[in-house]
Amino acid sequence: MRSDAPLPAPAGPAARLRLATAAVIDIALHARPQPVNARVLAARHGLPPRHLETVLQALVRHGLLKGVRGPRGGYELARERRRISVGDIARAAAGAEEEYEAGTASPMDAVVAPTIRAAQTAFLSALDAVTVEDLCRQAEALEAVRPERPAPHFDI
Repeated sequence: MRSDAPLPAPAGPAARLRLATAAVIDIALHARPQPVNARVLAARHGLPPRHLETVLQALVRHGLLKGVRGPRGGYELARERRRISVGDIARAAAGAEEEYEAGTASPMDAVVAPTIRAAQTAFLSALDAVTVEDLCRQAEALEAVRPERPAPHFDI
């Protein structure tokens, strides 16, 4: 595998949550003065753009991001950073998987499901206590964000 080749798409709910959270944080940090282009976002994270696009669309459907069309379009936050929790992101990222899981039931679900639901509730409660603002401040404090140079402008 070449070192400059994109990484394989993440699999599973935890990887999807990490990707969705990283995308929202990246957009929160870089969406000024113009929205973040999905291709640029994918390149920054070494991901295939078409996989990232499904995650971004789920975040738009849940009202966390808004898509801006046009040649300078991309994604920006739909709400203030302090009004988006990581729990909100987790719910959006899990949306597609929950639809799949809703149709699968077995006799053991009556035994297992209540325990899983209790764990999910505790997990989401912990994530609800962390905002995008909190994570942006951590990223800035760790200098995890490097200022970008503006792209050359060739319009006449």
